[in-house]
Parts: sequence; C-alpha cells; structure tokens
Amino acid sequence: MNDEHDIPRIANLLADPARARILWTLIDGTTRPAGELAYAANISAQSASAHLAKLVDGGLLASEAQGRHRYFRIAGAEVADAIESLASLSVAVRPRAPRSPLPSKSVPIQFLYSRTCYDHLAGETAVKVLATMLKARWLTAEGRDFRVTRLGEKRLAALDVDFTAARRSRRVFARACVDLTQRLPHLGGALGAALLDIYVARGWVLRSRRSRVVSITPKGQEAFRRMFRAGRLRSEFTRA
Repeated sequence: MNDEHDIPRIANLLADPARARILWTLIDGTTRPAGELAYAANISAQSASAHLAKLVDGGLLASEAQGRHRYFRIAGAEVADAIESLASLSVAVRPRAPRSPLPSKSVPIQFLYSRTCYDHLAGETAVKVLATMLKARWLTAEGRDFRVTRLGEKRLAALDVDFTAARRSRRVFARACVDLTQRLPHLGGALGAALLDIYVARGWVLRSRRSRVVSITPKGQEAFRRMFRAGRLRSEFTRA
C-alpha cells in the first residue's frame, strides 16, 4: 500500500554485515573510493562492488565518478541519522555491564567526548552543548525537533548562524539525534551542521582527516565558556 513505509527493503539493505560496515565507515560524511570501502569491510573488491551497487540503487549511498575511479558517500542526512540511531539502539538492546558507556581498546576516550555524527558535533561535548542551550532557553523542544526562541535567534546570530540558509535547506531544521555513546540527545539537522561549520571556521574545533574524533582547542574552550556565561562546560572542555 502507498501509505506504508518500506521498512523491510531498508532493513534488508542494512542486514548484511559488510554493507553495515561500509555505511558506518561513511558516517563521518566523507567521500571514499570503492577500494578503501572494500578494505574497511574486509571483503574483496568484486564483493564490494556488488554491495555498493545495492546501496546506491537502494538510495542509501550516492556515487560520483572522478577520473577512472568512483567515489561513494552517504546519500543524505536522513540516512546518516537512521544509521546513527540504529547503532545507538544496538547498544541499548544488547545486554551489557556496566550500563554507562566506558572506553575500550577499540573506543578511544576522546571518541566519547567529541566527534562528528555525519555533519554535526556528537559525543559528551555535543550533549552538554544541547542541554545548556535548552536550559538557557535558546531552544525549546517540540517533540523530537527543536524551535529556536527569540533569545536563541539573537545569541546564535551573534555566532554568525545563517538562519535563512539553514531554514531553506531541504532537511529538517533542528532535531534531537540520540548520541551513540551518551544515550542522550545532541543537536542534529541543518542547525547542528551550521554550528559545527562555525566551530571549525573559528578555530574552536579541529577535525581529524581520517577519524570522526575532533578536538576542542584552547580557543574553543574559552569561547564556549563565554558563550554559556556560567562555565557549565568547563570540566568537559578541559579534557579536550
């Protein structure tokens, strides 16, 4: 029926471990060649080609040719949001002890504090930023989405947030994205992406070329403290 969501088709695409690893490799918003994705998924180039074709045909990946090579990326923010949410759900429903997230050999401590989730900030830093914005009444929750208050527009405009461009975007404006490691929401959507761009442009956040982990610079530590006036993020940013 036309009014039914095609969940089985999407679930089938995500059910294969190799395809899931390919998608997770691209969750940082990068564009990567087939050979690199084959290596990340630990499969042959021929097998990767078949999996990539299914993901492109299914609408989860987009591809583009650059010279003799073809590069792949996640098709859009909605896809990235779904993948991150499913990863978070997989942690929530899997028996584990202790319940609170703990670093392991495969999860660097810094990954828990600050990283990217597709095109916006994630980790403990991002969770605290959103919580502070809500407490300061810059944002108000409307279900899973957020509305920017008059005070929030004034404060965010001072950070050079382009509300016209963010609202013109075809994607959702501001939405709660459940954090994979913190089990609490951080800010996603066009507003979340715009803020990360500003943090990077101002030198508050440094991206890693081959990792989702990001660093909060000393300049960023001070800027965030001024931004929220009460130093609520002090303990977090001194770790970065």
